[in-house]
Amino acid sequence: MRQSFHSFAPRRLARRLLATPALAIALATGLLTAPSAPARAETTHLEVAYIPILAMAQLFVMQQEGWLKQADLDLKMTRFSSGPAMVQALASSKFDVAYIGIGPAMVARAHGVDLKILANNTAGQGGLLGRGDFATAFSKGANAAQVFASYHKRQGRPVKLATLPKGSVPDTLMRYYLFEVAKVAPADVEILGMGAEQMQQALLSGAVDGASVLDPIPAIVASRDKTARVVVTGDEMLPNAPGAVLAASERVVAAHPAAVRKLVVLHIRATELIHKDPARAARDIASVIGQGLVPTAVIETSLRASLDTYNADPHRLLEPAARLQDYQISIGSLAKAVDLKALIDPTIYDQVRKAE
Repeated sequence: MRQSFHSFAPRRLARRLLATPALAIALATGLLTAPSAPARAETTHLEVAYIPILAMAQLFVMQQEGWLKQADLDLKMTRFSSGPAMVQALASSKFDVAYIGIGPAMVARAHGVDLKILANNTAGQGGLLGRGDFATAFSKGANAAQVFASYHKRQGRPVKLATLPKGSVPDTLMRYYLFEVAKVAPADVEILGMGAEQMQQALLSGAVDGASVLDPIPAIVASRDKTARVVVTGDEMLPNAPGAVLAASERVVAAHPAAVRKLVVLHIRATELIHKDPARAARDIASVIGQGLVPTAVIETSLRASLDTYNADPHRLLEPAARLQDYQISIGSLAKAVDLKALIDPTIYDQVRKAE
């Protein structure tokens, strides 16, 4: 009697599978089973600390693009006003991942937090923003020390500069530039540490003359105050100045290696999207940090102006991080040196790149 196709097909498929040695062994040992609906991977839940600034753009892009859900990652995000504020929270072991400035990451590691930097976000972003008469005094080629001294004499008070709290990257870079590069007299400047939102408000209200800022604050302030402009770029403060990074606890890297690898893959993918389609990336970013208060156009302007600062490669961090660490120790914002090769671990990044 002639067999139907439906009764014959499985036997023919089995003979073909068994004719392939590797497949035959896999079937015999139970490593391979008959085709079935793919099992849904278990979702990994991660607690993430972050600061709502443009330097954390990769996090916002992967979140808004829906990539996290596709990768079976669920990130519970907690917002902080600055890196130093985040350090204490990291010490509690509540957080698995941190989008953080490299300065606070070094401070956390020095205090025993098992933090590892897995990827870079930006380098050389931000700068010293001036407004009003202070910005006007910074003509091209002006001697910074003389600008500060003249302003102090003319106004009867030192230049007031806002920045994030001591230990943050903006604070450290500004101090490095003022006192090591420009040789500004300490009496000619007053440095005020505060959160990012308070710093923006202080600039817009005229309470300060300038600030060491991170994007998108320069674009936001300049859109409302036509006198405001960046008078010293981040790269002029410290060449290849390290900024924000993607870090994770060693505990989570060991417990969830596949999930952490996925996160690094998405971080790289987000970096590439930022370069290829800044308008799309700006919409993603604005929906998280703009909150309807900052126009997407302002975010896009800021993003396009700093595109060349986005690079996910952690290898580029070591040399400038060493210079930054030496200065942090000299001013007392870092109690002791940390092993930067233990803190900055490019292993997963290299594995991901090799697999591409």
